[in-house]
Amino acid sequence: MSGITKHNEACCKIPPIVDEGYSPKGKYIELNGTKTYVTGPDTATSAILSIYDIFGFFPQTIQGADILAYSDSEHPYQVFMPDFFEGNPADMAWYPPNNEDKKQKFNDWFKSAAPPKHLPKVPQLIKAAEEQNKNIKSWGVIGYCWGGKMTSIIASKNNFKAAVQTSPAMVDSSDAEKVVIPMMVLASKDEPVEEVKKYGEKLTVKNHIETFDDQLHGFMSARADLKDEKVKKEYERGYRLALQFFHEHL
Repeated sequence: MSGITKHNEACCKIPPIVDEGYSPKGKYIELNGTKTYVTGPDTATSAILSIYDIFGFFPQTIQGADILAYSDSEHPYQVFMPDFFEGNPADMAWYPPNNEDKKQKFNDWFKSAAPPKHLPKVPQLIKAAEEQNKNIKSWGVIGYCWGGKMTSIIASKNNFKAAVQTSPAMVDSSDAEKVVIPMMVLASKDEPVEEVKKYGEKLTVKNHIETFDDQLHGFMSARADLKDEKVKKEYERGYRLALQFFHEHL
C-alpha cells in the first residue's frame, strides 16, 4: 500500500509562529525518572511521543510540540518529549562538524547518544505517561534528526499507530522493510537523496515521503531560523503535514 497520502490544507489552525522568545504552553514533569516536557490537554485520548534532535529542549522544538498539541480542538493530542540525554545535549557550536576539533567533540559526545542506548527507555516512558493520563488510548511518534532514526526503529513495532520523521539522521532504507505502521518522512536538502528515495520505495505501509529541497537539516527543530520568512513558512507547512498525517492514522 505504498503511496502518497492526499492532504487537506485546511485541516489545522496552526497558531502564529513565534520567531524569538517563545513561551512554552506546557510544563516539565518526571516520567520514570526522566525529565519530560508535556503539553496538551490531559483529556486527550491520543498522545504523541516527541523525540527531539541532538540539541535537546530547544525553543523551536518545544514550539513544535505545542503546535501538535493545540492546533486542532477536534483532534487534541497530549505530547510528551523526554530528555533522553539527561541534561547533556550536543553543543550547537559543534554543528556542522567541519573541522577536527568539532568532529572529536561530537564523536565523543555521540558515544552516549547512539540510539540503541536509548531505545530501551521507550516502553517504560510510555507506561509512565499512561499512568499520568489514563485517557490515552493510542500513540503516534515524531522524531527530529537523531529522533528520526529512533522513530524509524520504533516503527517496526505496532505499539504506535503512526510515525513522522523530519530531517531524519542516519537514513537507512533497510529500516523501511521493518516498518509496520503508517510513516511520513519530511526530508531536507541535506539528507541523502537516493537513500530517502529507497527508504520510501521499501515501505509497505501507507506513507508520505516529501523533500523540502530548499531547507537545511533541522528545519522543523533546533536549527530552524524562524526569523527567515521562507524557513518559517516551511516550518509551519511541515507541522501542518504532520498533523494531517496523525489525524488520518491516530
